[in-house]
Amino acid sequence: MRTTDAVMRAVTQDRPGGPEVFRLCALPRPVPGPRQLRVRVRASALNRGDILQRSGAYPLPPGVASPVIGVEVAGEVEARGAEVHGFEPGQRVFGLVDGGGYADACLMEAGMAIPMPAGWSFVEAAATPEAFFTAHEALLELGGLRAGQAVLVHAGGSGVGTACIQVARAVGARVFFTVSTEAKRRRCLALGGEAGVLRTEQDFARELPVLTGGAGVDLVADFVGGAALARNLSVLKFGGCLLLLGVLDGMEGALDVRQAILRRLQLRGMSLRPLPLEEKVAVTRRFRERWLPELEAGRVRPIIDSTFPLERVADAHRRMESNASFGKIVLEL
Repeated sequence: MRTTDAVMRAVTQDRPGGPEVFRLCALPRPVPGPRQLRVRVRASALNRGDILQRSGAYPLPPGVASPVIGVEVAGEVEARGAEVHGFEPGQRVFGLVDGGGYADACLMEAGMAIPMPAGWSFVEAAATPEAFFTAHEALLELGGLRAGQAVLVHAGGSGVGTACIQVARAVGARVFFTVSTEAKRRRCLALGGEAGVLRTEQDFARELPVLTGGAGVDLVADFVGGAALARNLSVLKFGGCLLLLGVLDGMEGALDVRQAILRRLQLRGMSLRPLPLEEKVAVTRRFRERWLPELEAGRVRPIIDSTFPLERVADAHRRMESNASFGKIVLEL
């Protein structure tokens, strides 16, 4: 497919469904608003929310202009709005966007654009923001995780899970995790996890008391929701906090209110995408201050599972839905 300065390739769909509904077509290049950049996308990372959006189970937040899927990208500044300062055409940037990432170009709020460190690849940069933004905001800002505490990270082999393990270890916390295979368990241990539970063979609610000597954990970072709710609460220490970060196992679950009251348990939820722009800018700033130096120094890193060309976006989604991946799946453009 040939494109021009006014036209770009983009992944679209005419109905909800499986990966087969994706179509590669030509769309007009978006025009940046006064405080926006237009980024020539070189890499765009997949997220679980992309699958929900594709299938029709994730209604777009109000004000999101682009129906094209994709919320984290890396590329080069192609154009800028009249009120944007500090970014030049051709500059390499990465960050979160309000959709539009599965395309040759997309719009990015200037306040959310992060200059790429020297030596980084576009794939590495695209795989970073959603995972490390979420890990920092959930574990440190909401959960208050600190040295000496213990956390259980579900889906330890996911993009966010691998970031959570590294962030928790970087602040001196003990990290326990759940994964689906022995190979993933070994890789999470190599990232700094202390012990892992194979969710396909073991019940984490039975295993965690053994692994922690009966103490339990201070935080649970949960991307599953639904049926795991009661068991998550059971492994928390007195005053512990359950962080609800996803709903892979459904929207509803049983809650033992008496247990929550008597043990002073907390439930806190978080999603980055519905936040107002000023909050997203603040999230970006905290990431840049706390984790960009760590990433540049190589003390933490995005974990890349695989890359696919844009033309194989359906295969990339199938890879994610197979749950065989470890770390981030990235589209290269």
